[in-house]
Amino acid sequence: MNALSNAPDQPLLRFAPSPNGFLHLGHAYSALITNSWAHQMGGQWLLRMEDTDPERSRPEFVQAIYEDLTWLGLTWPKPVLVQSTRFDVYKAAAEKLRTLGLLYPCFCSRKQIKTNATGQTDPDGAPIYPGTCKHLTPQEISARFADKFPVQYRLDMDKAVAKVGALSFTIAGPTPSDRPKISYANPARWGDVVLQRKGTPTSYHLSVVVDDAAQNITHVTRGHDMQAATDIHVLLQFLLGLSSPTYTFHKLILDDEGYKLSKSDHSQSLRALRKEGATPQSIRAQLGF
Repeated sequence: MNALSNAPDQPLLRFAPSPNGFLHLGHAYSALITNSWAHQMGGQWLLRMEDTDPERSRPEFVQAIYEDLTWLGLTWPKPVLVQSTRFDVYKAAAEKLRTLGLLYPCFCSRKQIKTNATGQTDPDGAPIYPGTCKHLTPQEISARFADKFPVQYRLDMDKAVAKVGALSFTIAGPTPSDRPKISYANPARWGDVVLQRKGTPTSYHLSVVVDDAAQNITHVTRGHDMQAATDIHVLLQFLLGLSSPTYTFHKLILDDEGYKLSKSDHSQSLRALRKEGATPQSIRAQLGF
């Protein structure tokens, strides 16, 4: 079973950073390869701000993203889609899943999840949610709401997988001219993922699926570390009746010790490299463009 496809005439890609830190070489590679694919296919790419985390997203990081991408010589159509302006859209998508009986409230803390973990882990190595709150009675749920417990909403993965059956998606690459192939999704390995976080009416998984469809994205370029998460996205696309793009998974830029660059590990930013004398040409050459 394939998720619905409704591609526009022109290939359309996107680069969608989160403004919770400064861009590093890994982001530069992802932006440049997205730009390269778009030009090779005769299409274009969009910039999207994935700023649904109110605690970490900051205006200065948004401005820095614009400045860094412009410095690299990249341009994009305007206006830029900003996810924090679309919470009502994500709420509506979540409500559709709730109507299908696929969302349930979860009041567990990270400590409780770790304590009750069964030893199973998801592809990212995190404990799979043991389903504690899935078995709460309506009375227990009402009591927790009355006591104002922080709540998030999880996808009932067993019900969702049973509803859609086998799912597949299209993978292209490593270059646009290569013959695409079909890959089969296995979303069950993620367990009951969170689709609405505590204090925020959405999650990365829900927002990215809704926005890719809303913007008619035909091709998604993302790092190899995101390939497993695509299983969740293909599942949500089918459940919500949304279009499914073609995916390509590019290499990751690693540090001197062989680890993926990341904001959380304070990897050297493009701005810092620029202060040390790096030029857009030297960055592009270093990354193979």
